[in-house]
Amino acid sequence: MSLITEFYRMGTDPLSDDGAMSRAAAIIREGGLVGMPTETVYGLAASALDERAAEKVYAAKGRPSDNPLIVHVAYPEEAEEIAYTSDLFYALAKRFMPGPLTVILPKKSTVPAGVTGGLDTVAVRCPAHPVAHELIRRSGVPIAAPSANRSGSPSPTTAEHVLRDMDGRIEMILDGGPCEIGLESTVIRLTEDGCEILRPGAVTEFMLAEVAGSVSVAKAVIDPALAGDKPLSPGMKYKHYSPNADVVLVDGDDARFADYVRAHITDAEAVASADSSADHFNFCNRLSCGKTANADEASRALFSILREADDRGYTRLYIQLPPAEGRYLALYNRLIRAAGGRIVHIK
Repeated sequence: MSLITEFYRMGTDPLSDDGAMSRAAAIIREGGLVGMPTETVYGLAASALDERAAEKVYAAKGRPSDNPLIVHVAYPEEAEEIAYTSDLFYALAKRFMPGPLTVILPKKSTVPAGVTGGLDTVAVRCPAHPVAHELIRRSGVPIAAPSANRSGSPSPTTAEHVLRDMDGRIEMILDGGPCEIGLESTVIRLTEDGCEILRPGAVTEFMLAEVAGSVSVAKAVIDPALAGDKPLSPGMKYKHYSPNADVVLVDGDDARFADYVRAHITDAEAVASADSSADHFNFCNRLSCGKTANADEASRALFSILREADDRGYTRLYIQLPPAEGRYLALYNRLIRAAGGRIVHIK
């Protein structure tokens, strides 16, 4: 029998919504699930110390149980309860926490194996969104929170996205407005001389290098076929973040991209582009990915665009492939997974 999902619209100050926050914290403590906003995407929150709650998360998402969950804490120091930390962890925390950085650490026995996908490590994050922070604080437990969507589909960046995917599957959704960043956090693991990026996000390789020294990028970030059977991080699966529409990535400059779309698009399909290039696509259906080709703006819009393509019934969505570097790397990473690694090269 399905649940009745409570939906609360909140202000940016969680203390002004005392009843909703208290109710949500009680649900977490009792082993239930809450959709919560973060600065990256909406998370499906559950107690990270309760294996049965983790099972509910996997069931609600339809997520494979070998895909580890990120554990959220209110303050970096609270990582001590669940993981073995290091000086480098605290150096990174001082610079990037609270914020969109997740660090994989050796786990302590306080974290059930069901939360970590059977791995002996745990992914730790300290979110910056005030609602997420307050929910963790009031719950009194670290919170496991993967993205609050059905597994494999585009991540939710609004509470309405969560409601569409999770209505009747979870106890409550806290609406904290649209997510500021729109892509999941950067996930890293620490190495002997620095760190390795397993999933790119708003904290870039250059930013990490200023603190960690040597920074490498896992090969699976660029080529999802190299992720392997047992992912070390969420989002490393070969196909992920996918709409029902077929995503076609086109690798070419602006003119060649427009020419390719003109030659192939049908009335049942659409192109995604910045508003600044709208005149190039006045012959077809177009979805806006922001005013300009700015990486942050395009990243913020990506998952909403993928969902909009399905809402409008488009069978295919053409998107120009961004460069696999700098602030564009996270966008590139999500797009190649949404497309199942298929790229049309027309350079």
